[in-house]
Amino acid sequence: MNSPYYTTVAMDLGVCQLRNFSISFLSSLLSTDSSPVKLDNSSSGASVVAIDNKIEQAMDLVKSHLMYAVREEVEVLKEQIKELIERNSQLEQENSLLKTLASPEQMAQFQAQTQTGSPPTSTQPPAHAPALPPTQPSHNSGPSA
Repeated sequence: MNSPYYTTVAMDLGVCQLRNFSISFLSSLLSTDSSPVKLDNSSSGASVVAIDNKIEQAMDLVKSHLMYAVREEVEVLKEQIKELIERNSQLEQENSLLKTLASPEQMAQFQAQTQTGSPPTSTQPPAHAPALPPTQPSHNSGPSA
């Protein structure tokens, strides 16, 4: 799973690369004529139209690159959402299992702690229940023989 920091750095790098490319592209478009643009009365209309066309081409190129970058970012975010949904599902299953394995006393203690907002204390097994050895946690859901 990509971390938010990695995604931000990658996005910033992509934006910088796009900006540099756009600047160099605009520069190359505007400097394709070997001589500077001269605005005399006979060719001023043609020069303005040529410059407008180049600006429009440059804007279209920038727009297409931005759309590509946005599509890539959307794909990354979709993947992150998919991973988070899977993780949420796993946690919900684990929570459900833990609820079924917990004793009524443990559930009552947990509910009391969540209502008061107090941090969980070390759980002591009830006096009438035998304590499990700490090296053998019970993870199976079936009855023991």
